[in-house]
Amino acid sequence: MKKPFFGLTKPKLTYTGIDDIGQDIQTIPPSDRLFLSLNCTKQDMQDLKLSIGSEVKTGQKLRPFSGMEACLTAPATGVITGISFETGYFDQSFVSFSIQAGERDNWDAEFEQAGIKPESENVLSFFSGLPGISDLRHLIRKKNPLRAIVVNGLDQDLLIVTNQLSLKKGAEHLAHGIDCLQKITGATQVIVAVPPSLRSEAEKGGVEVKVIDPVYPHAIPRLLIKQVLGITAPASGRLEDLDAGVVSVESVIALGQAFAEAKPPIFKVLTVIDKGNRSIGVRARMGTPVLHILDALHTTVTEGDRLVFGGPMSGRGIYSTETPIGPDTDAILVQDKTQVISPSSEPCINCGECVRACPARLPVNMLIRLLENGLYEEAARQYDLLSCVECGLCAYVCIMRIPIFHYIMLGKHELALTGYLEESNG
Repeated sequence: MKKPFFGLTKPKLTYTGIDDIGQDIQTIPPSDRLFLSLNCTKQDMQDLKLSIGSEVKTGQKLRPFSGMEACLTAPATGVITGISFETGYFDQSFVSFSIQAGERDNWDAEFEQAGIKPESENVLSFFSGLPGISDLRHLIRKKNPLRAIVVNGLDQDLLIVTNQLSLKKGAEHLAHGIDCLQKITGATQVIVAVPPSLRSEAEKGGVEVKVIDPVYPHAIPRLLIKQVLGITAPASGRLEDLDAGVVSVESVIALGQAFAEAKPPIFKVLTVIDKGNRSIGVRARMGTPVLHILDALHTTVTEGDRLVFGGPMSGRGIYSTETPIGPDTDAILVQDKTQVISPSSEPCINCGECVRACPARLPVNMLIRLLENGLYEEAARQYDLLSCVECGLCAYVCIMRIPIFHYIMLGKHELALTGYLEESNG
């Protein structure tokens, strides 16, 4: 961090680059237990089609519910040994399937035999998400296709190098992936945003490239669209309300590779940040438990340590080493118990550091007062809560250690539950 002069300027945090950690990706050996999850309700569970004892093949399309279009891809050959209905972050309900994996992969041939072309209906019928993105549907509009898509070659949080490693190792699939992406979404313009160190890799595919200064939080989607396309996100804060979208370069490369090899993607590239803040690039099957990955890297976790999915600025805590990595798991952050800084219940002292740091120029010091008291709609109406880009800089600079970022995320979640967002859009 570069200290601001007399506290009058914003903190300058630089993203980690692959030149800082090396360009190797360690492949994690297959785990004998894998887990798949899908958001659902208890009512959806009544239409469950899969059952314990069902055999699955590697790459097989699994459609768990008869009344739901969403599907999963089996990351290994094996048998479903458990099905459970669980609650996750912000009380989000999902069903979890555990798979006892066999020693060898027996690939399902449906995707290859279908000989499908990269079209929206075909893609969604075989996989709802890709490595780097859990849901493709927000990019696909049948009536009003997105005009432009920004392919993010940077990583959204600090210490993460997932997208950069994906581009460095898979640049040969980038051009084909972009071609598939345009056919699927109907977008007329696709621009690849990269840090200066990866410009040459991105240009190899003959695609349009925009170099972005690797300073946090430039890679956050709403800020990236502003820099690349000059489009300012609406007050609702929803990218869906724009005529443009953002997708990770890992997703685009995985898409191109899937159609080139006629096999659905089952691997995820991610960054493991150990207790010494060392970033390690790894490649593992989706559904692999966190503990299996950490054991392969000889990283131990003891009572009191903290595990986070994501980076230090905007990551989300997880509460079990059995938690599996998903399509959108870009990083696993491991903090030693001596590194964990507990939040404070002390009141704001109006120092103004959060206001100076905020890239959206929100009056965070006023916003937090309403959020602490559960006045979420007032926070949205009076102080633009929904315009927050979720960078976490406010909590980073708070000298009172108020968990501002978590208050903001809770406020947005509560507004979504009450339907305020839809009402405010008419």
